[in-house]
Amino acid sequence: MNLKEKVLEALKSVYDPELNINVVDLGLIYNVEVTEEKNVDVTMTLTTPGCPLHDSITTGVRYAVQGIEETKNVEVNLVWEPAWSPDKMTPEGLRLLGR
Repeated sequence: MNLKEKVLEALKSVYDPELNINVVDLGLIYNVEVTEEKNVDVTMTLTTPGCPLHDSITTGVRYAVQGIEETKNVEVNLVWEPAWSPDKMTPEGLRLLGR
């Protein structure tokens, strides 16, 4: 498993507490970039811009990636464009949501 795959797997341990679905299956992770130096940039969004759990979710993402031994620096970039919608969810996320 390469480092990007490890990052995505680790991110499945971070849940949106309101929906009880992990950030990967919820479709909140837009991109993961890993440099040759093992620095990791995660670009993500939240379900709504005013999400009261903004800090806890982004902090959870940072800690999950930092918990991977090979990673050096971790940057979490929160973006609002494109806006999140349920069509970004994985089939597993939709199943967990009951759709």
